[in-house]
Amino acid sequence: MLPIRTYVRRGVVVTAAAAVGLLAAAGASSAHVRVHPDSYARGAADGVLTFRVPNEMDDARTTKVQVFLPTDDPVLGVLVRPQDGWAPTVTHTKLKTPVKTDDGVITDAVSEISWTGGTIGPGRYEDFDVAFGRLPDHTGRLTFKALQTYSDGMITRWIEEAQSGQEPENPAPVLRLTATAGEGQGSARTVPVAGSKTSGSAKQTASADDSTARALGISGLVVGGLGLAAAAAAVMRARAAAVRPE
Repeated sequence: MLPIRTYVRRGVVVTAAAAVGLLAAAGASSAHVRVHPDSYARGAADGVLTFRVPNEMDDARTTKVQVFLPTDDPVLGVLVRPQDGWAPTVTHTKLKTPVKTDDGVITDAVSEISWTGGTIGPGRYEDFDVAFGRLPDHTGRLTFKALQTYSDGMITRWIEEAQSGQEPENPAPVLRLTATAGEGQGSARTVPVAGSKTSGSAKQTASADDSTARALGISGLVVGGLGLAAAAAAVMRARAAAVRPE
């Protein structure tokens, strides 16, 4: 039979390993290209989608970002916010099925936006804002495939879709479309005026809030696990003392 101290050491090692695993998983997840917010109302109007692009390389800079918008369920009225150092290129595609709106019939929509000229250094990220006039109202999700090109020529393809609830290695950004607009779900954000710039302090605050919330959540799990291990060790020490001959 193994000594009680051996059990305690094993429990602490397992708990620490689990904590490291959680931290690694959080780091890997945050390195994905994502769209914010991750949900909107079906048919929402006059809102903004932010594509957050982190640089997960240690020795290369991101030099080009491409985002592909779906055309089967098109996003209408797309506008790109001016971005310091980045030159956007917008590609339009003729729709297979024109979309009827209050302003008339829409026959083409934006299918791709690419940003070049700027760089994202290792350990940094960039937010790319895209305003829209209206989202589709008859689908539950929009998938935005993306390509990220680095200064060494490597291209990361964020194009994979989740299968059976499992997140792939290079997932495409996905926007969930929930309740119909007007039902109190996914209200649209204010569209920035062309030529205006998003407040840097607001962007940093939002990022800090996200990072703080993630860190607190992970810290809570780690502390909770270590607390359980400590409690178990105390119980076993008490039992050992009770059976020790005087």
